[in-house]
Amino acid sequence: MSANHGANLYDLSSKYGFSKEEFMDFSSNINPFGSSKLAKEYIINNIDMVSMYPDPDYTKLKDSISTYCNCLQENIVLGSGATELISSFIESINPNEALLLSPAYSEYEKELSKIGCKITKYFALSEDNFKINVKELIKSINENNYDLIVICNPNNPTGFTFSADEIKEILENTNSFVMIDETYIEFTDRELFSSTKLVDNYKNIFVIRGTSKFFSTPGIRLGYGLISNVEVRNKINSHLDLWNINIIASTMGEIMFVDNEFISKTEDLMTKERNYLYSELNKLKEIKVYETQGNFILCEIKSKKLTGKLLREKLIPNKIIIRDCFSFDGLDEYFFRVCILKPEENKLLIENLNKIFD
Repeated sequence: MSANHGANLYDLSSKYGFSKEEFMDFSSNINPFGSSKLAKEYIINNIDMVSMYPDPDYTKLKDSISTYCNCLQENIVLGSGATELISSFIESINPNEALLLSPAYSEYEKELSKIGCKITKYFALSEDNFKINVKELIKSINENNYDLIVICNPNNPTGFTFSADEIKEILENTNSFVMIDETYIEFTDRELFSSTKLVDNYKNIFVIRGTSKFFSTPGIRLGYGLISNVEVRNKINSHLDLWNINIIASTMGEIMFVDNEFISKTEDLMTKERNYLYSELNKLKEIKVYETQGNFILCEIKSKKLTGKLLREKLIPNKIIIRDCFSFDGLDEYFFRVCILKPEENKLLIENLNKIFD
């Protein structure tokens, strides 16, 4: 893992003498409550499936995704993680100019740079609490006639989220293709914020999701995209390998996307812990805490007594890892981000921050 993608537990374990399991990794925005028990039990009880090829059409997997996202099965494309789909989509539409809402995940810029695309960054500002006015954004898009708009929704690291109605407004009032990365959408009110319901009716939107974060399965490398533009969808599929999803990932997806008990329980747990952590962080007078719809919270050290990097270094000996945000364009060295972990870990984080800022 590069520095731009959070902590490298292997390096930290070697440096500090702790096992990887001992660290409380608040830099990793993965659901800490684990993955679907139903899906894992099925894999364990049917492990001999590894001797079979996956269904090349992934019919059952797409059925589950279609039910989960309320979209047509024919509009689903599958990838080995969300990053593969980001790359394939950008290569397929080959934009000359793109607008990247920032701060943002570094892979967007990396993939756009590969094809020589001119990149303009539209920065959300701390003085606006990182909120973006959709009408001002639309005006900027139309003034510059961008080929592609890249939006992470909820945004990582700020937590700001456009509603589905606001995304619809962008689609209806611009001529640009809009790529929406919904990696963290399950931590929000999906009915209000998710754009999947727009896909079947609009040809200029591509919604990307992964299963690493909410479903806590980064190891299976399963991502999916939703797009009704047939020409672009066919190009994306032409860039992907046959059987690009292994049979373990495919089978887990078939089950976990319709494991409603797991989904509901995880939503409740994460919302409760996010509310707790947000409330407790707000009690620290030296820190400004930004509103979030994600499973992470962006903070700014107002007192400037120490940087995010120094705060991170102070916490590591206590087996706590946070993310300093200096690598994100538009954020200075006083920003840091914490993700939502289990109740006892969240309490320990607050206790340690209180000691440092007391």
